[in-house]
Amino acid sequence: MERSKALRFWPVVAVVVLLDVATKAAAVRLLVPQRMPHDVIGDWVRFTLVYNPGAAFGLGQGFQYSRWIFLVLTLVALGILGWLYRTADGGDRPRVLAIALVAAGAIGNLIDRIRHDLGVVDFIDIGVGAARWPTFNVADIAVSCGATLLAWVLWHETPQRADTAAPARRLSTDPAELT
Repeated sequence: MERSKALRFWPVVAVVVLLDVATKAAAVRLLVPQRMPHDVIGDWVRFTLVYNPGAAFGLGQGFQYSRWIFLVLTLVALGILGWLYRTADGGDRPRVLAIALVAAGAIGNLIDRIRHDLGVVDFIDIGVGAARWPTFNVADIAVSCGATLLAWVLWHETPQRADTAAPARRLSTDPAELT
C-alpha cells in the first residue's frame, strides 16, 4: 500500500515542481521589462512579470526579514505535509493528491525564495481593466487547488461517532435486570 501511495504522490510533486520552475524561468526570460502586461486573451488573461517578496497576495511585503520568515514557515508547512502524507491511507487517493499538490506548490515557491532576493516569481495576471486578481504562478495554483481538495476531503470524512463505536446499552426499569 505504501508503494501505491508513493506512486500517486511523487509523480504529481515532480510534474508540478518542474512545470512551475520551467514557467517561471520562461517568464523571467521573456516577460521583460518587469510589470509590463503582455496580453494573452485580451485584457482578461495577461502575463506580467512581478516578484513577490511576501506571502500569497503580497502579504508581508516591505518587512525586512519577510523572505527568511516565509522560508522558515514554508519548511514548517512542508514538515506538517510530510506528517500528513505518512499518516494518509494509501487508498485515499484524493487526500494523497491534495497533499502532493500543496507540497509541490510550497516547494516551487520555496525554490524561488532561496534563489531570488527579489521574491517569488509571479506572472499570471487575470482580471478586467483595473479590476485584477493578484498575480500568481503555477505553484500558487497547485497550493490553492490542493488546499481546497484537502479541505473538501477533511470536511467529508465520517468521524467515528461514540454511538457506533460500542453497542448502545438499553436502560431498564425492570428491578430484576438491575441486579
